[in-house]
Amino acid sequence: MTAGRPPGLSTERALLASGATLVIGCDEVGRGAIAGPVGVGVAVLDPARKRIPSGLRDSKLLPEPDRVALAPRVRAWAAASAVGLAGNDEIDAVGISACLGAAGARALGGLIALGVGLGGAVVLLDGNWDWLTPGLVAAGLPVLPQVVTRIKADRDCAAVSAASVVAKVHRDSLMIERHDVHPIYGWRSNKGYASRSHYAAIDEHGPCDLHRTTWLHAVRGSAAAAVDET
Repeated sequence: MTAGRPPGLSTERALLASGATLVIGCDEVGRGAIAGPVGVGVAVLDPARKRIPSGLRDSKLLPEPDRVALAPRVRAWAAASAVGLAGNDEIDAVGISACLGAAGARALGGLIALGVGLGGAVVLLDGNWDWLTPGLVAAGLPVLPQVVTRIKADRDCAAVSAASVVAKVHRDSLMIERHDVHPIYGWRSNKGYASRSHYAAIDEHGPCDLHRTTWLHAVRGSAAAAVDET
């Protein structure tokens, strides 16, 4: 059963009414994982498509089968969508904050490659911290969209919910593919997040080339180490 109330479009419509040429929902996935990349999804709102896909929610509120089934409909509903990634090696080298910005810049670069112009665009970003703008500046994007942050935008704003689903399904699929290469870590179920079984496999076999080695000890003591995420 789908959890929570459905997101709406009131925030996106208010931004368009205030002069935005388009609104791009943006959300990150994989920030707290100990293996694999961090991902940033973006979804461009198409004002002509007023009916939000049935069942759309923040990706964290959806069971995995529902997310997977929903993703193609979300991509069809959005005017355009893309996912940018920053790998575990980059996270170890420069830290998660810089990598969030880099992945976001790559996601917006994907929209540009699809022909989406960013002039006059507003990016609606989940949370209360603009980690995106520094990444766009560092990447040298020719046009910098305005970034507006909103707490719980992934829950309440359909464009951001769409971005979260697209990003989550994309990143999960990458981790599932790598499960077959390194099945001992259980990535098919935990997707690279911390869990007791994941850490037990690291203790027995050591980390592999997909682990964030700088994170292994820092995250172990947190509550996340007790839970498998799906």
